[in-house]
Amino acid sequence: MMELILLILFLFIVIQRLMELVVARSNRKWMLQRGAIEYGEGHYALFIVLHVSFFVSILLESFSITYPYVPLFWPAFIVFAGLQVLRIWCMTTLGRRWNTRILVLPDEKPVQKGLYKYISHPNYVIVFFELIVIPVMFQAYVTALVFPALHLLVLRVRIPVEEKALLKS
Repeated sequence: MMELILLILFLFIVIQRLMELVVARSNRKWMLQRGAIEYGEGHYALFIVLHVSFFVSILLESFSITYPYVPLFWPAFIVFAGLQVLRIWCMTTLGRRWNTRILVLPDEKPVQKGLYKYISHPNYVIVFFELIVIPVMFQAYVTALVFPALHLLVLRVRIPVEEKALLKS
Protein backbone atom coordinates (compact mmCIF):
# COMPACT_ATOMS: atom_id res chain seq x y z
CA MET A 1 0.00 0.00 0.00
CA MET A 2 2.81 2.43 0.90
CA GLU A 3 4.51 1.73 -2.43
CA LEU A 4 1.34 2.82 -4.24
CA ILE A 5 1.13 6.00 -2.17
CA LEU A 6 4.77 6.79 -2.96
CA LEU A 7 4.28 6.13 -6.67
CA ILE A 8 1.22 8.39 -6.82
CA LEU A 9 3.03 11.08 -4.84
CA PHE A 10 6.11 10.92 -7.06
CA LEU A 11 4.00 11.16 -10.21
CA PHE A 12 2.02 14.04 -8.69
CA ILE A 13 5.21 16.01 -7.96
CA VAL A 14 6.69 15.37 -11.42
CA ILE A 15 3.42 16.32 -13.15
CA GLN A 16 3.13 19.40 -10.94
CA ARG A 17 6.62 20.52 -11.97
CA LEU A 18 5.91 19.88 -15.65
CA MET A 19 2.69 21.89 -15.42
CA GLU A 20 4.63 24.71 -13.78
CA LEU A 21 6.94 24.75 -16.79
CA VAL A 22 3.89 25.10 -19.05
CA VAL A 23 2.65 28.03 -16.93
CA ALA A 24 6.14 29.57 -16.94
CA ARG A 25 6.34 29.29 -20.74
CA SER A 26 2.94 30.98 -21.11
CA ASN A 27 3.92 33.71 -18.65
CA ARG A 28 7.23 34.22 -20.44
CA LYS A 29 5.46 34.70 -23.77
CA TRP A 30 3.00 37.13 -22.14
CA MET A 31 5.81 39.13 -20.53
CA LEU A 32 7.96 39.25 -23.68
CA GLN A 33 4.96 40.57 -25.63
CA ARG A 34 4.82 43.41 -23.11
CA GLY A 35 8.49 44.28 -23.54
CA ALA A 36 10.05 42.20 -20.76
CA ILE A 37 13.79 41.72 -20.85
CA GLU A 38 15.23 38.31 -20.02
CA TYR A 39 18.40 37.94 -17.98
CA GLY A 40 20.57 34.97 -17.06
CA GLU A 41 19.65 32.74 -19.99
CA GLY A 42 23.11 31.17 -19.81
CA HIS A 43 22.64 29.62 -16.40
CA TYR A 44 19.02 28.49 -16.87
CA ALA A 45 20.22 25.07 -18.05
CA LEU A 46 21.77 24.55 -14.60
CA PHE A 47 18.27 24.60 -13.09
CA ILE A 48 16.99 22.10 -15.63
CA VAL A 49 19.90 19.74 -15.01
CA LEU A 50 19.59 20.15 -11.24
CA HIS A 51 15.87 19.37 -11.11
CA VAL A 52 15.90 16.52 -13.61
CA SER A 53 18.88 14.98 -11.78
CA PHE A 54 17.02 15.44 -8.49
CA PHE A 55 14.11 13.25 -9.60
CA VAL A 56 16.39 10.68 -11.21
CA SER A 57 18.43 10.57 -8.00
CA ILE A 58 15.33 9.93 -5.90
CA LEU A 59 14.36 7.03 -8.16
CA LEU A 60 17.84 5.53 -8.24
CA GLU A 61 18.39 5.85 -4.51
CA SER A 62 14.91 4.60 -3.62
CA PHE A 63 15.34 1.46 -5.72
CA SER A 64 19.03 0.74 -5.11
CA ILE A 65 19.58 1.45 -1.41
CA THR A 66 17.55 -0.03 1.40
CA TYR A 67 17.76 1.93 4.61
CA PRO A 68 16.42 0.73 7.93
CA TYR A 69 12.82 1.86 8.17
CA VAL A 70 12.43 5.23 9.87
CA PRO A 71 8.87 6.55 10.18
CA LEU A 72 9.57 9.96 8.62
CA PHE A 73 7.11 9.83 5.73
CA TRP A 74 4.12 11.43 7.43
CA PRO A 75 6.01 14.25 9.18
CA ALA A 76 7.86 14.95 5.92
CA PHE A 77 4.59 14.83 4.00
CA ILE A 78 3.02 17.40 6.34
CA VAL A 79 6.00 19.72 5.83
CA PHE A 80 5.78 19.11 2.06
CA ALA A 81 2.08 20.02 2.07
CA GLY A 82 2.87 23.25 3.93
CA LEU A 83 5.59 24.06 1.42
CA GLN A 84 3.08 23.55 -1.40
CA VAL A 85 0.77 26.13 0.18
CA LEU A 86 3.69 28.58 0.33
CA ARG A 87 4.69 27.75 -3.26
CA ILE A 88 1.16 28.45 -4.51
CA TRP A 89 1.10 31.67 -2.49
CA CYS A 90 4.30 32.81 -4.23
CA MET A 91 2.95 31.93 -7.66
CA THR A 92 -0.41 33.64 -7.12
CA THR A 93 1.26 36.72 -5.63
CA LEU A 94 3.37 37.15 -8.76
CA GLY A 95 0.53 36.18 -11.10
CA ARG A 96 1.58 36.44 -14.76
CA ARG A 97 5.02 37.62 -13.58
CA TRP A 98 5.79 34.23 -11.99
CA ASN A 99 8.42 32.39 -13.97
CA THR A 100 11.28 29.92 -13.79
CA ARG A 101 13.34 32.42 -15.76
CA ILE A 102 14.46 35.95 -14.91
CA LEU A 103 12.17 38.32 -16.79
CA VAL A 104 11.75 41.98 -15.94
CA LEU A 105 9.01 44.21 -17.27
CA PRO A 106 10.33 47.73 -17.86
CA ASP A 107 9.00 50.44 -15.56
CA GLU A 108 7.42 47.92 -13.16
CA LYS A 109 8.59 47.72 -9.59
CA PRO A 110 9.43 44.35 -7.99
CA VAL A 111 6.49 42.78 -6.17
CA GLN A 112 6.42 43.75 -2.49
CA LYS A 113 3.38 41.87 -1.22
CA GLY A 114 2.63 38.37 0.06
CA LEU A 115 5.78 36.54 1.14
CA TYR A 116 7.79 38.97 -0.98
CA LYS A 117 7.03 41.65 1.62
CA TYR A 118 9.07 39.69 4.17
CA ILE A 119 11.75 37.93 2.14
CA SER A 120 13.40 38.73 -1.19
CA HIS A 121 13.34 35.29 -2.79
CA PRO A 122 10.78 33.13 -0.96
CA ASN A 123 10.40 30.61 -3.78
CA TYR A 124 14.11 29.75 -3.62
CA VAL A 125 13.80 29.16 0.13
CA ILE A 126 10.77 26.93 -0.44
CA VAL A 127 12.59 24.95 -3.13
CA PHE A 128 15.58 24.53 -0.81
CA PHE A 129 13.38 22.89 1.81
CA GLU A 130 11.54 20.83 -0.82
CA LEU A 131 14.90 19.44 -1.94
CA ILE A 132 15.29 18.10 1.61
CA VAL A 133 11.77 16.99 2.43
CA ILE A 134 10.78 15.33 -0.85
CA PRO A 135 13.67 12.83 -0.78
CA VAL A 136 13.03 12.14 2.90
CA MET A 137 9.49 11.04 2.00
CA PHE A 138 11.07 8.49 -0.36
CA GLN A 139 13.88 7.51 2.03
CA ALA A 140 16.44 8.98 -0.39
CA TYR A 141 18.65 10.46 2.30
CA VAL A 142 21.77 11.02 0.19
CA THR A 143 19.63 12.98 -2.28
CA ALA A 144 18.26 15.00 0.64
CA LEU A 145 21.82 16.02 1.55
CA VAL A 146 23.33 16.56 -1.89
CA PHE A 147 20.65 18.49 -3.79
CA PRO A 148 20.01 21.34 -1.34
CA ALA A 149 23.75 22.01 -1.43
CA LEU A 150 23.75 21.97 -5.24
CA HIS A 151 20.73 24.29 -5.22
CA LEU A 152 22.67 26.78 -3.07
CA LEU A 153 25.57 26.66 -5.53
CA VAL A 154 23.26 27.44 -8.45
CA LEU A 155 21.65 30.25 -6.44
CA ARG A 156 25.09 31.81 -5.96
CA VAL A 157 24.98 32.42 -9.71
CA ARG A 158 21.28 33.17 -10.11
CA ILE A 159 20.46 35.55 -7.25
CA PRO A 160 23.10 38.17 -8.16
CA VAL A 161 21.86 38.13 -11.78
CA GLU A 162 18.26 38.47 -10.59
CA GLU A 163 19.07 41.26 -8.14
CA LYS A 164 20.94 43.19 -10.82
CA ALA A 165 18.05 42.71 -13.26
CA LEU A 166 15.50 43.92 -10.71
CA LEU A 167 17.54 47.05 -10.04
CA LYS A 168 17.27 47.91 -13.74
CA SER A 169 13.47 47.88 -13.64
